[in-house]
Order: sequence, then structure tokens, then C-alpha cells
Amino acid sequence: MKLDHPESEENLNVGLSGDIATLVQHPPRSIGKAVFYLTLISLLIFATAFLLGYVAFRGSCHFCSDTDPELVQGDDRPAPDDSSPVDIMYPGELRDMLRKYLKEENIESTVRHMSKSTHPPGSSEGNALASDILQKFRQLHMDHTWTDSHYATLQFPSRTQRNSLWIVDANEEVLEEIPLGNPLDYCAYSGTGTATGGVVYANYGRRQDFDLLRSLGVSVGGAVAVIRVGGGMSFAEKVWHAQHAGFGGALIYPDPADVPQDPRRLGLHSNAAISEHFPPTQSSGLPLIPAQPISANIASKLLSQLTGPECPRGWQGRLPYVRCALGPELSSGEGRRVRMGVYNTMMPVLLNNIFASIEGKIEPDQYIIMGAQRDSWGPGAAKAGVGTAILLELARTFNRMVENGDDNLSAYTSPLLAALIEGVIKQVEHPKHSGQTIFSYTEKLGSNWKSQIVKPLYLNSGAYSFTAFGGVPAMELRFTKDSRSYPFVNTQFDTADRLQEMLQGRLGALGRSVGELVGLMVLRLAHDQILPLDVTCYSETALHFSSHLNKYSSELQARGLSPQWVFSARGDYNRAAETLREAIMNSNIQDEGMTRLYNARIMRVEYYFLSQYVSTVETPFRHVLHGRGEHTLSALTEHLSLLHSNPRLFDEARFRRQLALLTWTLQGAANALSGDVWNIDNTF
Repeated sequence: MKLDHPESEENLNVGLSGDIATLVQHPPRSIGKAVFYLTLISLLIFATAFLLGYVAFRGSCHFCSDTDPELVQGDDRPAPDDSSPVDIMYPGELRDMLRKYLKEENIESTVRHMSKSTHPPGSSEGNALASDILQKFRQLHMDHTWTDSHYATLQFPSRTQRNSLWIVDANEEVLEEIPLGNPLDYCAYSGTGTATGGVVYANYGRRQDFDLLRSLGVSVGGAVAVIRVGGGMSFAEKVWHAQHAGFGGALIYPDPADVPQDPRRLGLHSNAAISEHFPPTQSSGLPLIPAQPISANIASKLLSQLTGPECPRGWQGRLPYVRCALGPELSSGEGRRVRMGVYNTMMPVLLNNIFASIEGKIEPDQYIIMGAQRDSWGPGAAKAGVGTAILLELARTFNRMVENGDDNLSAYTSPLLAALIEGVIKQVEHPKHSGQTIFSYTEKLGSNWKSQIVKPLYLNSGAYSFTAFGGVPAMELRFTKDSRSYPFVNTQFDTADRLQEMLQGRLGALGRSVGELVGLMVLRLAHDQILPLDVTCYSETALHFSSHLNKYSSELQARGLSPQWVFSARGDYNRAAETLREAIMNSNIQDEGMTRLYNARIMRVEYYFLSQYVSTVETPFRHVLHGRGEHTLSALTEHLSLLHSNPRLFDEARFRRQLALLTWTLQGAANALSGDVWNIDNTF
């Protein structure tokens, strides 16, 4: 995303080139004192991205990390003899103002308004909704409000040839066509064409599922995989694993074990499918094989005919009348197979993004961006309505706070968010359990509660590109019920009434909790002079990888390979992080020039984890820890594991290249943190 600001209010159309890297490198030029931007763009459910910002309030918080993650309690007023200016707002006051102005009823009414009808991208309904939201921003008297309109080429179901599924004989003559139901059920950016083969049940389509199929001797070459929704994986990752396992196509269905099928009990109809979009970039891991969502009824029809080995323990779903076999043969006749056809086409669509901003006074060239998705194939109550409602309510709330004396609002980045999230959830009441904070409730999950609620972004998350492509820390917030995701996203059943019923009437309360959580994070980022972030968190990641390398030390030495440079780079990063922490603790953080220099070093850490040694065109998701491609830590670790699992496939030249890319990037991040961005002197 490239944000250029209009010279005047009359110029409402500004460029949005789609180049996130440009946004990271170039701050706003025309609007001098931007606090934050409230955007409605194509992000999943509700995403918040903090981009290129610094210090706003003249607060008194020192450098914070996991050792000091909490928001400051109370009013945090100075002692009576303190000479601070009288117009300063303190954390306790800001928190109270935020809670005062956030309204549950506003959130619920907006969700209902948003989800009255379907509003897919580029549709007349979507454009009308965009105009409506633009007017709401203007009615709030935001400092600046504008739109960005541009054409994007998106994939849609073909208007001339429907996606299809058939049973064919050994000569590929069609024996039966299996109707797919709603023609709008599809996987955007799936591979197109046909795939013909046997049918293999692949559980959730995880890597370990395909490894287990291989160990059981199931023939998968060219077969069509039938995969369950869920398992903690996006559709794109499921299909990507199927492709690499040798499958020719993939069908994805909602199993009753994962998604309730009785509509009278808030479930899907058994003939309903769930759609999902893939990331539209080949180098991001976009699968090439055809993929299509199907209903539980169609999955039951196919899986009930399978022969072959019995399903492993834990793979049995709840489809009716199914003997859980793996395939690939169909019992209905010798040589019978499945043929699937996917004919999605690319079409240009006019998209309208909506922006509004509130200006601040300090650090005028820095800002925060909050965004939410607006379009949806179905009614989109959860898909788009909740995020948009929270965004509009935060816009109204922050605007009221400014009108009531909070003129110092400004904003800055949050590169490493985990510790900050932990601090904020200690301040927000759980929407279901009165009297308990989100933190106190999640602590009941056990000692590993943090890993259960703080997870990596999905590949197809709208927030993923901010970090993996732009080097900008991003987050996506959602509540789940009974460890199960809301099952109606991307279906025609995603209505406000259904969402409200599933939440037992707590839609407004839940939305308010999410809004308060995001709002407090923004206020904390805007208040502290030093970014309240733990720059040492990546030291733990590097240390873990170093320990992993040691497990293969004998195999590496036998091949003349040494991981010493990785150990050296890890040590440099750790020392740089600790040195910066100590320097901040011993500095006068009231010195705006000094704090700006410190924050610049902290803020650029995430960016410097983008590999500078791979092409942004061929490998757009360049982050070595969170991206996709040969340069990443995950690819190197997977390759390294071959030394134990299959040494003949281990490629020394490839490993040297991967190790060099990781080491240079880690060393570059260490140098950036220490303020020495030019020192890359390691050779391989």
C-alpha cells in the first residue's frame, strides 16, 4: 500500500499502488501531523497494523518489555510540585475516556446495517456501502477524509462454465455428475483446469497427515484429496501440502465434527460449502492444482465409497454412513474415479478504499493505521461487519477524545507486539465473564496460555503481508467459542441474527471488548516516549535455532559445514538488544531527540528481518522468520531435518546458500539495532 495524501479536501482520490514496501519506506508528505489512519481495506475479519510511528504523549513510561508489560494504573498524575504542562493527558485518564465513549449499541447496529445483504468486491451493493461509510466518517468531522479508487484483477467463478464434479469410468466416460450447489462457492486463485484420479481422504491436510498417508502406503499420485475444514490451517496451506504430496486436486468440506450441521442449532445446512481465498502470489506458496469447496453431503457421498486402509485413530469425522477408509479406490465399480473441473476466471474490478485521519501535534511524520475488511460474498456479519463496526466506533471515540481535551494524540509503530498485548489484556474485562479480565481468564488455560492465544498469522490473513512483505508488525484479533472458530464465515449464513444468537446476545459486548483492547494498544503506543516493546524476543528465536543446529553438528562437520557464523550473528543481535535496553534505562527519555533516535532503531528491527538478498518480485514475502521461500528459517529447518530423515536428499550447496541468507539477515538486524547498518563483513 502506498499512501499519498491530498493537498486539499477537494482532492479525494489518492494513489494506492498496492506496493506495501513503498509505504514502509516513505512517510506521508502532504499532511504534516497525522495521528492515525482509519482504513477500510481487504483484511480478514479485523486487523490492526501499526506503521512507522514514534512517540506522541509526554508520558513517563520507561522502556517496557516482558518484565514490565502492564499499562500504567490509575491516573498516573505527577506529584503536586511537578512542572509538567497542564494540557497533558495521563494513561489513566485516557483509559477512562476510552471506556466512557465506546458504545456497545453502536457496534451492534453497525453490524446489522453492514450485513443486510451481500456486498462482494466491485458490486453495486459494495459501492453503496462504501459511500455510506464515507459519509459516516465525514459526519464525525475527522480532520481528513478521502477515498482511493483503483482497479484490481480478481478471480471469480466463470460466468460461462460452472465448476463441476463427476464420477467417470476407466475410459473417462462420465457416469454421474455431482451437483456442487451454489456457484459462488469457490477458492479464489485456485489453479484452474481439470484433475482426474482416485479419491484419498487426507484428514485436515496437514503435513503430518500426508506423511502418515505415505507411511501407510496409500497411492496418492494424481489423486483428488478430500480434506476437512479446520485443523489450524488455511485452505491455501492445505492445498499446497496436497500438491507437494503429489495430488492432482483438492476438495475441502466442513465435517460435522468441526462445523455443526443442524441449522436449528446454529449449524450449516449439510449441503452448504465454505469458501476461502488463497493469497494471489505464486511465490507466496500459491498452489497450482485445482481446489474446490464442497458440502458435507458431497463429501459423505465420496468418502462412503472409499476402500483401502482404515483411517488412523483420530481421523474419523462425523459424516453419516461413512466407513472411514483412506482410498484411493471407489467401491462402486472397478476403475471408477473422480474428475473435478475448476474454471474460475480473472476479471478487473473497481475497488473503493476509504480513509480518514485525525491529526496530532508531536512527531508529525509518524502514524498508526487501523483497518478492516468491508466486502463479503455473503451477508458478512462476522467476515466484515464486526471489524467495520469496531473501526467506526473507534473513529468516533478517538474523535470525541480529541474534542474533549486530548489534543496530544499521535501515533507510532509496534514492531514486536506480544508483550504489549499481554499488558493490555490485563486491563480489558472479558466480554462473557464479568469481573474477570481477559488475562485472568486466559491464565486458567495453564502455564502455556500465551501460546494458545498468541499465534502466527495465517498465510491468507489480510494482515500477513504487512509483516512478511513490508516488515511492518501487524495483528489480527478474533474471539473463538469453545476452541472452535465461527463456522459461517464465507457462507450465506453469516448473518447478524445468527452471529448474535451464537454469541448468546453478547455481540455488542464482545465488539466493545475488542474495541477497547485495540484502543488501549493505540493509546499505549501513543503515550510512551520509548516504544514499549521487547527487542530481545528474536534473540530467543535465534537461540532456539542455534540449539537445533547443534543436534546436527556431527552430520554438518562430516560435510565440512559450520554453523559458526549463525552463532556469531545471534550473539551480536543479543548483545545489541541488551546494550540498547541498558542505554535507554540510563538515558534522559525526556530528551525528544534522543528518544527519537532510540525509537528509530527499535522500529527498524522488523524491517531488517526482511531478506535483502532475494527479489521482491520473485519472493515478495521476504521476512526470514514469518515469510515464505527458500530464504526463511522454516525452509532451512525443513531442509536440515533431511540429514536424519533422508540424507540422500540433502543438498549441501542449497544448505550453504540458505544458511548464508539467514546469517546475513540476522547480522543486518543486529547491526541496525546497534546503530551500525553498514557492517556486514562475514564471508562464506
